[in-house]
Amino acid sequence: MYQTNKKTIMQNLNKIGLFCAIMLNLSMNSVAQQFTGFKNAEAQKKLEARFDSQLSAKRIGENIKRMSSVPHHIGSVGGKFVADDIATQFKAAGWDTKIVTYQLLFPTPITRVLEMKGATNFKALLKEPALKEDATSGQADQLPTYNCWSADGDVNAELVFVNYGLPEDYETLAKYGIDVKGKIVIAKYGRSWRGIKPKVAQEHGAIGCLIYSDPQDDGYGAGDVYPAGPFKNKYGVQRGSIMDMVIYPGDPSTPNYASVDGAPRVDHNDAENLLKIPVLPISYSDAAPLLQDMAGPVAPKSWRGGLPFTYHIGPSKSKVHLKLDFDWKLRPAYNVIATIQGSQYPDQWVIRGNHHDAWVNGANDPVSGMAAELEEAYAIGSMVKSGWKPKRTLVYCAWDAEEQGLMGSVEWVEEHAASLQAKAVAYINSDGNGRGFLGAEGSHAFTGLITEISKSIQDPQTGVTIFERQRANRATEATTTAAKKEILNSTSYPLGAMGSGSDYSSFIQHVGVPSLNIGFGGENEGGEYHSIYDSYDHYSKYKDPGFAYGVTLAQTAGRAALRLSEADALPFDFTALHKTVKGYIAELMNNVDQMREKAKVENELVNTKAYAVAADPTEGLKLPTTVEDIPYVDFASILNALTRLEKSAEQVEQIKANADAQKLATINAKIYAAEQTLLMTKGLPRRPWYKHSLYAPGFYTGYGVKTIPGVREAIEQKDWSETRTQIEEVAAAINRLANYLETL
Repeated sequence: MYQTNKKTIMQNLNKIGLFCAIMLNLSMNSVAQQFTGFKNAEAQKKLEARFDSQLSAKRIGENIKRMSSVPHHIGSVGGKFVADDIATQFKAAGWDTKIVTYQLLFPTPITRVLEMKGATNFKALLKEPALKEDATSGQADQLPTYNCWSADGDVNAELVFVNYGLPEDYETLAKYGIDVKGKIVIAKYGRSWRGIKPKVAQEHGAIGCLIYSDPQDDGYGAGDVYPAGPFKNKYGVQRGSIMDMVIYPGDPSTPNYASVDGAPRVDHNDAENLLKIPVLPISYSDAAPLLQDMAGPVAPKSWRGGLPFTYHIGPSKSKVHLKLDFDWKLRPAYNVIATIQGSQYPDQWVIRGNHHDAWVNGANDPVSGMAAELEEAYAIGSMVKSGWKPKRTLVYCAWDAEEQGLMGSVEWVEEHAASLQAKAVAYINSDGNGRGFLGAEGSHAFTGLITEISKSIQDPQTGVTIFERQRANRATEATTTAAKKEILNSTSYPLGAMGSGSDYSSFIQHVGVPSLNIGFGGENEGGEYHSIYDSYDHYSKYKDPGFAYGVTLAQTAGRAALRLSEADALPFDFTALHKTVKGYIAELMNNVDQMREKAKVENELVNTKAYAVAADPTEGLKLPTTVEDIPYVDFASILNALTRLEKSAEQVEQIKANADAQKLATINAKIYAAEQTLLMTKGLPRRPWYKHSLYAPGFYTGYGVKTIPGVREAIEQKDWSETRTQIEEVAAAINRLANYLETL
């Protein structure tokens, strides 16, 4: 049973007290609203007030309840019901609406067997039971617990515990002399995207992979379990895709082109982004007997979880049998596309999207975000019916097949790539949403836009702006007084960089459409993710009671759409992009310097006799080895390109400040395409689908972003030849952007 001790209680009370003091101070010093890019700020303010007045928490709650009332994965009866329901609502709101259908590869299980024989005889349940407290948990047509894109397989082997299954965990195993070649591995969910775990296992020769949620991370170690609390109970399982999306997302049978009628298809056994070993997610109830059977060394302290026994690394005393077979069928996916044509600039598109498919009922992921988008569409439609028209065309999208690898959005983007590069001003994405703090990431030329929007919206719990509440939260989490002071003095929203894991990926990283991803969270913890318990009952009780943050998301994303559709001068500020990229390069330079210093110190220590003494054996035997010296890395070409970008970006801001309406229209028609200059023709090394030079998911982080990815990952791999090549590629991209801005 999880308990909170007196010291922890006092620490939390002190944090709450600091937070309240910060909030009080901030509420007394709120920042006046700004509308950069508008000659008539008052008119835009009134428009946004009209928009807000149409938003309804009650309607959002009703939509969440209805859309999550049935399982609705790709190709299911429920999936078609939800797509049709969304289309009906768009049409009723006055939008020109169509459903675009793709036939996409989507395997579902025929056979799932997990058993252990020998010293321990055990057969896994592989099922989540219905709960009387959860009205939809016992429905028919639920997808079983599985990892989509696992290979078919029938394997028998000893089991090895690999902690979170990250590359560094295998380094620890090597110190113990444990090899996973020919073994099945069991890894904990967490610390990385799920698909990284079997990927690394396969690279090390494992023939199967199990993934479980340890109760210390995602169960009773976090808090009360469902239905008594929001966290994962012992039967809960996280379904999910293990497609190697860092190679390419979308339908794996149609790499780099759309899954339209007549498209050639790659056999799934030959797809570069699919793994070759069987993989299965399990509950911590099913994991416990497997882990208890482990022999071998006691696991390092940092590896041990919350189950009530001693964790060992293995191999197991008994053999594990894992058998999986899938049907590998094509199934229909339904994208809903709704449009209101712009009155002045119909060929400039502001695109908004959220996916509608779920692993099961999906009240949180994705319905909470989809309900907010529908509310925006309702409010905009109401204003159109009253005589208002957007200046630029609004395109509101509901994507299917996101959960399996962003398939609905990727296929649509690949089909319409040329039109999007010519016409798309921006793409605004959301996904799951809940109570808490604003989270936003995107193209850094939008830093000012998000800052201004976040200062214009009131947080429903505290009454201060969502900017102020997010800043206060960062300040309470800062570990030093200096850091707290710096955060509290900041006047700009810390816009994050985009990795992967939602539908923005193809827009920004493949075709170079400027993008944003927006959502709220931090006070909506729970263990329902991708389980049958991601339900209306769970969401309405634990995630966003009253659906107030659904309204707040609609306000935030809706303002982004409205400001981009109505701005006299589109709100792209490349001085902010320059500042951010300059920071990334400084970080990379510092990383190389630290690597060089660390290598120097370690090589000096190799010759020190005292260093040869073994450390704590429970943390792995540490023996001295000579490491590679780190060469000098020349960043001059990037630094010179950044100097040029700084000047050209400042010049654009000066021109915009003094431009008349005709000149602004000329700039607007070109400025949103500037992001495309940052694309690399050949793409990233070993994964050319990803073309953006500044943002990509990491090769071993999955969803997690790597900024300046080509350079950063070459440095991390100590591939100095590739580092030099990628530095020149990034410098060329920055120079292209600077040159483009000079022509505006």
